[in-house]
Amino acid sequence: MPNALQGKVAVVTGAGGGIGKGIALLMAQEGAKVVVNDIGSAADGTGGNTTVADRVVQQIREDGGSAVANHDSVATMEGGARIVDAAMSNFGKLDIVVTPAGIIQEALIHEMTEEEWDAVIAVHLKGTFSIVRRAAPIFRQQKSGRIITFTSRRGLQGGAGNANYAAAKAGILGFTRVVARDLGRYGITANCIAPRARTRLAGFDPDGAQNRQFPGSAVSFPDAEDVAPMVCYLATDRASEVNGQVFWVHGGNIELIRQPRPTRSIFKPDFRWTLDELDDVAPRIITGSLVNPAPPQTA
Repeated sequence: MPNALQGKVAVVTGAGGGIGKGIALLMAQEGAKVVVNDIGSAADGTGGNTTVADRVVQQIREDGGSAVANHDSVATMEGGARIVDAAMSNFGKLDIVVTPAGIIQEALIHEMTEEEWDAVIAVHLKGTFSIVRRAAPIFRQQKSGRIITFTSRRGLQGGAGNANYAAAKAGILGFTRVVARDLGRYGITANCIAPRARTRLAGFDPDGAQNRQFPGSAVSFPDAEDVAPMVCYLATDRASEVNGQVFWVHGGNIELIRQPRPTRSIFKPDFRWTLDELDDVAPRIITGSLVNPAPPQTA
């Protein structure tokens, strides 16, 4: 599909580096005009550097594409509105929003501060809402639009030391499924990506050469740019019937995640179980073969 996004206008958050940058570059190569949003913060959300987004815009333009930079934060409704409005004011339309912007602040749950919780939730979950909320009326009026959000394995499966991040990512997953049903009738799709890639949030240094947290494991993490093709595919007209889905994307491996559904069940005709009955039945049918993901440690 050469020039698969020709004539489209896209907003990509967190596009100054990593996964967002790869998406912005590929969308521009495929003919889209792109709003490159990034505040240029550190991985924990501190600081800021406007040149991060500016450099990506320069690269797109040097390659013959069309792009503008935006340096607003997704973490406020005002910032999200200005990001979306940048597409309308510069290019006169909007067809695609992609929301990989994120930060990470790690702590075990008994040590996590309210500030760490709020900061991560604000960028990931509220940041996704702020963009989609502003774009939704535009998409609804034109009866078309593509929304691609980002969850993670932590949001799907959990993991120690990331309660704020996992909660935000799980929230984005539920949010996206609702948006798909809210807006699907208007020709709009909303899908979610769970990526695995060399990024700052995964503990890699900025050039993606080495994993700071898990030395020696870098080979198991594909390049951040490898996420972009699936995102771009979901943004095309060819993917108009793909809606409300979740995909794991890691390198050349793309997996459709099954929607949650019961795997085991017990039933009692008069509705209410007693504790004695559950103590007898549950271990045999429901809970007996389950594996504790974090069993108690023995001295």
